[in-house]
Amino acid sequence: MRILFTGGSSFTGYWFIKELTAAGHEVIATFQRQLDEYPDEPRRRRVGALTSVCRSVFGVSFGDETFIALIKQGHCDALCHHGADATNYKSPDFDVAGAIAKTTHQLPVVIDTLQSSGCSKVVITGSVFENDEGAGSDNLRAFSPYGLSKAFTWQTFRYYAQVRKTTLGKFVIPNPFGPYEEPRFTHHLMKNWFAGETAIVNTPLYIRDNVHVSLLAKCYAQYATSLSDGVTRFNPSGYVESQGSFTQRVASEMQKRVGLKCAFELKPQADFPEPHTRINTDLCDATKLNWNETTAWDELADYYSRLMGAR
Repeated sequence: MRILFTGGSSFTGYWFIKELTAAGHEVIATFQRQLDEYPDEPRRRRVGALTSVCRSVFGVSFGDETFIALIKQGHCDALCHHGADATNYKSPDFDVAGAIAKTTHQLPVVIDTLQSSGCSKVVITGSVFENDEGAGSDNLRAFSPYGLSKAFTWQTFRYYAQVRKTTLGKFVIPNPFGPYEEPRFTHHLMKNWFAGETAIVNTPLYIRDNVHVSLLAKCYAQYATSLSDGVTRFNPSGYVESQGSFTQRVASEMQKRVGLKCAFELKPQADFPEPHTRINTDLCDATKLNWNETTAWDELADYYSRLMGAR
């Protein structure tokens, strides 16, 4: 298949493109910025690495005239819209309306152009942190204004897809971790351990759904390239457990691979500003996907050993 892909500079976008191309698909990846304009090193490294595995087109935003022209010229089989406006995504003042406007810019025109070019399949990426997504507590409210924007983006895509009879799939991301990840929870653990320090976990009671990004990418590639008619969704799940238990899991796997103590302290948690439980609901068939859990842990250990200068 030939796939037009947005959002490849992100952690998951990088892995999704790699897996799609490894499966033999041709990917045309659009990036909003030029390579040297990305402000952080991890993102520059991801984008730079992708230039050798896919056709990369820089300075393009979803729905702009260049994007429309790419659709007309590309003869794509599917649009994978993974891109999202995540500027200050943790802020309570996140611009919900602005984010929706960017991720759905000229959406009717985009869908019409896709159809006139022979493409009738669209995959949009969702988040388990949206409202009314996955399973869990607190009436499945959105985690943040950013999560709210993702939900409204999905509703907008669903409306126009149904009106225009376009096949639409939603791939819902839980908590991915792995090589080239952003400096979030797993990175926090590894950074402390390689520094010989005890990793402090302030939210050990949250129930979350952490998944190896390599497994998630295989799930994505299979789902995105085998969409059926109509509107569907897939909520791939990984390790469903408390953050305290997940910390223990990571520590156990890393101790035997990197030779570090991997000490951690689980702090008492009484404050729950986010929903206590939020998980995905669809199991991933690792055997069918030819994914190996041991290899994934090996790759994580090797990545952080190199990143932290231990090798």
